Amino acid sequence: MRKIILASASPRRKDILKITGLNFSVCAGDYEEDINRSLRPRELARFLSRKKAGAVAHKFKNAIIIAADTFIVFKNRLLGKPHTDKEAEEMLRMLNGKAHSVVTGFTIMDTGNNKRLSRSVETKVYFKKLNRKEIKAYVGSKEPMDKAGAYAIQGLGAVFVDKIDGDFFNVMGLPLCALAESLKKFGVYVLKQG
Repeated sequence: MRKIILASASPRRKDILKITGLNFSVCAGDYEEDINRSLRPRELARFLSRKKAGAVAHKFKNAIIIAADTFIVFKNRLLGKPHTDKEAEEMLRMLNGKAHSVVTGFTIMDTGNNKRLSRSVETKVYFKKLNRKEIKAYVGSKEPMDKAGAYAIQGLGAVFVDKIDGDFFNVMGLPLCALAESLKKFGVYVLKQG
């Protein structure tokens, strides 16, 4: 079995990929993502994931590289990770009681033959109406600080989510269904083919 490399420092992506049972290593690249480019959201997500895969690919001669990038889209505005409590509160107030999209782009790259595939997945998330105290308390928990859109659906932030339409794992940062299907094109099967 060839080496599989997850080009991400995200503990959530690592946890999601572990579900597959695939044997993989983690090697985060140094690509500085910029969500301010003039590309459509799904195109931008694919572009950023390709850059992240490329930043790691040169380190491995014959491996499968998996990279991803996730952000929130609300009323044509892209939301990444908040850097301050104030930013987190602003994001949560913006999403409060409304629907938004979570867009993840992922790239699979075979460094042995330079084959590459990039896809993007969109999931709609509907927030319940929150009061100011709930938002302040959640921001005070520090959970929002390294999460796109300032919430973690797999953590305490789940209490804000009324419903989702699409892949739950996409909201966490790696669309498992689409990824598993795409890996087949590289001869990597999550469910062993007998």
